[in-house]
Amino acid sequence: MRLCAVSVDLDEIPNYFGIHGLPEPAGPAKTLVYDVALDRLSSLASELSIPLTLFAIGSDLSREGAASRLKAACDRGFEVANHTLDHRYDLVRLGPVEMQRQVTEGARAIERATGAAPVGFRAPGYTVTDELLAVVSQAGALYDSSVFPCPAYFAAKTAKIAAIALLGRESRSIVDTPRVLAAPTRPYRIGRPYWQRGRGLLELPIQVTRGLRLPFFGTSLTLAGEGIARRLTRACIGEPLINLELHGIDVLDEHDGLEALAKHQPDVRVAHDTKAARLRAVVEELARAGYAFVTLRAAAQAFEDVA
Repeated sequence: MRLCAVSVDLDEIPNYFGIHGLPEPAGPAKTLVYDVALDRLSSLASELSIPLTLFAIGSDLSREGAASRLKAACDRGFEVANHTLDHRYDLVRLGPVEMQRQVTEGARAIERATGAAPVGFRAPGYTVTDELLAVVSQAGALYDSSVFPCPAYFAAKTAKIAAIALLGRESRSIVDTPRVLAAPTRPYRIGRPYWQRGRGLLELPIQVTRGLRLPFFGTSLTLAGEGIARRLTRACIGEPLINLELHGIDVLDEHDGLEALAKHQPDVRVAHDTKAARLRAVVEELARAGYAFVTLRAAAQAFEDVA
């Protein structure tokens, strides 16, 4: 079996300013993901004949423009999954009542906007705990896709948060336990602790390469040149499921109104058409290797019996 699921976290732009400890932007920049990126992503997916799984933040859908665009994407056959109500990076540090509210109200907002209840979940910042995953399971999710067992990403995130603190700012992002780095890289049923196999909720981990477990997601691919992006892709080929995760910002750049963010985030300085070309190269490599492109829901159904 060779399946590839391409998912997109629709984190709006204020989340990135929050990561860097910056005040929220004003004006049109605040809603670029729904107002600009979603159309670009839809066009790219149509060109490549691939479905997308969109992870939506419930509170964003209180804006009619965002809700209508998400409904249109759903009507095109894209899956819409739950990325919580408010995208709290510190979700796992909240009490059980608030964790449950963030999960269930996020799902309800998506169902109101699209008419379909989500069956998938992804935590903000990929950070989960046994307690949070229990809430997700009790809410009726078919799968979770949050675990990112990637040493390079973990080290870079930790260093970035520390650097921001040295500058006198506070990042909203938090660091997961390093034990997540020992989690399986292929679909598995979570145990307790969640980085071990068990009989619980189905986990579809964020993709890493074989061997060194290098990151294989939107940021690493769009920052890399096309040649490196292709090599990273080939380092994943052979996996039964390639879970390629992108963000809406992966098809935006500083000329979309993100000049202030570009000073702090190098991927924003890469032109959006260059990013799209690198993503096309990745899909081309996977298609050549015989991968079928599916939604994460379809992937979860294919791996339902995994141990």
